[in-house]
Formats: sequence, C-alpha cells, structure tokens
Amino acid sequence: MKGAVDLAAIRDFLLCPTPEAWVGWALQHPDTLLIDHANCEKKAASTALNLMYRYVDHYSLLNKLSRLAREELRHFEQVIALMRARGIDYRQIAASRYAGGLRQQVRSQEPARLIDTLLVGAIIEARSCERFSVLAPRLDPELGEFYLSLLKSESRHFMDYLKLAEQLGSKEAVAARLPVLLQCERELVEQPDTEFRFHSGVPPS
Repeated sequence: MKGAVDLAAIRDFLLCPTPEAWVGWALQHPDTLLIDHANCEKKAASTALNLMYRYVDHYSLLNKLSRLAREELRHFEQVIALMRARGIDYRQIAASRYAGGLRQQVRSQEPARLIDTLLVGAIIEARSCERFSVLAPRLDPELGEFYLSLLKSESRHFMDYLKLAEQLGSKEAVAARLPVLLQCERELVEQPDTEFRFHSGVPPS
C-alpha cells in the first residue's frame, strides 16, 4: 500500500527533522525540486554502481546494490516523466554541499572507508525518505502520491546500507562511527544555504 511505511525508525535514526523553513523554500521552487530530485536519483544509482565496481569480492553488497541501482534509475525515469509532463526543462544545476560534506568525513583507509561510505549512503537515503514524507502532504495530489510511493523503496535502501555496514564491518564499529556522521548531517541540514536543493539546508536569513 502506498505510503504504508513506518517512519519511526528513520526519524529516530536522524538527529533532527527537516526544518520547516526548508519545506517552505521547497514549495517556492517546485521546478528546482524536481530537477534536483532527478539528479539525486542518478547520483544514487551511480554511487551503488561505483561500490559494485570497487568491492567485487562482497557478494551481499553486489546483490543489494544491484537491485538498489535499478530502483534508483527507475525513479529517475519517473521523475523526468513528471518533468516532461509539466513542461520543466532539465537544465544543469550545481549540486548542494550536502552529499559532498558527508563524503568529506569518509576515512581513507580500508575497511573504514567502506564502512563510512555505506553509512553515508544510509544517512542520505534516510534523509531523502524523511523529506519525501514531509513534502508529500504539501504538494499537489499527483506529486504527493508519487513521493509517498517512494517511501517503501527509500526506507529499504536506508536499511540495506545500514545492514551492509554492520555485516561488512561490525555493529560495534557502526555504533562508534554513526554519531560523528549524523552530527555532520545535522549541521548540513540546519545551517543556511544560498541555493535551494533537495538536500540543502535552510534558506539564508
């Protein structure tokens, strides 16, 4: 059933909710919302594929991320179909600092690099899911229903990344590292940004 996803685990996982100021900003920039959403889906698929190329000896990772990449590309196709139907040009826009800011925290030595990369993936998917749920009731019915339809897969992607980090590292390593990455994520979400993006912080005051 569309939207029948328990978001409690995701809200408990993240250190803060999406600020209301960001929601208002999103509603003021509906075209940019969809353009950057399309970009996010492409990047999510690319990230999964890059991990599959880099870590070919982990069969659990290969299976999970192959499915994830296919789903992200399907979501991309759905977003650009909506854009086309609404007459939105798919123009080039710069990325937000969100994903880059998180990836700056990734350690360079293995296996810490893999664990951190998977945890960053989990955090990004969790925030995406949380933002879909916050936006859906405020959007037009078609777009709101579409965003609700994404909740199940996005919440599963969050859990897939988190479980892979625990399997390929350890629960103890994840528990020790998550607070650092989640605090970084909170700062990125709550601090001002100059341009609206799907994962941007709040508008400048």
